[in-house]
Amino acid sequence: MGNLADIAGVILAGGQSRRMGGGFKAFADLAGKPMLQAVIDRIRPQTRSLMLSVERVCPEWEMFGLEQVPDPRPGSHGPLGGLLAALVRAKQSGAGFLALVPCDAPFLPIHLVPALEDTAARQDQPVAVVRYAGRIQPVFSLWSTGLAERLREAVNNQQMAGFMQFLRVQEHAILDWPEQVQNPFFNINDRAALEQAKQRVEQATEAKQCSV
Repeated sequence: MGNLADIAGVILAGGQSRRMGGGFKAFADLAGKPMLQAVIDRIRPQTRSLMLSVERVCPEWEMFGLEQVPDPRPGSHGPLGGLLAALVRAKQSGAGFLALVPCDAPFLPIHLVPALEDTAARQDQPVAVVRYAGRIQPVFSLWSTGLAERLREAVNNQQMAGFMQFLRVQEHAILDWPEQVQNPFFNINDRAALEQAKQRVEQATEAKQCSV
């Protein structure tokens, strides 16, 4: 197994955001900055490099300063197509592993990648996936770049589109994350969730100020 210097990272941002009213939900304001920036700030220190998985390259994403990796064929392969493109790019860059996180999880653990790497190593598997409160969370995962060809076969020839579809035929390690008062894998899928996230940030800020 490698180490953190061998792990590239990618943020999955290719969804349609229909429940948020369309557009790029990654730009939704959270504590005065785009939600995506909160994710970048938490995942960037955990990887050697960081990419953005998008449906297609757009100038709107340039403000974040990340390499954009477009889907193989926009709109046709779901999230698994985005993972494939990022995995191929990570392999080209010389990385041995790729850490995957979504663009709508601004509270993701700051030591997620080391924990996934350790789990994959201990269980001797090319993939490690988070399980929280009994639920598999495939968008929080670590993938060996050696799986690029197997994933290409699944996407292009077997027409797979979803993570769970692939994980049903791919051996993987499970990282059981301890349950916490606040779910670190909370993701923002709609306006109500965005409001909950804003309240959570405000409460954390107030608690920090009171402790000073």
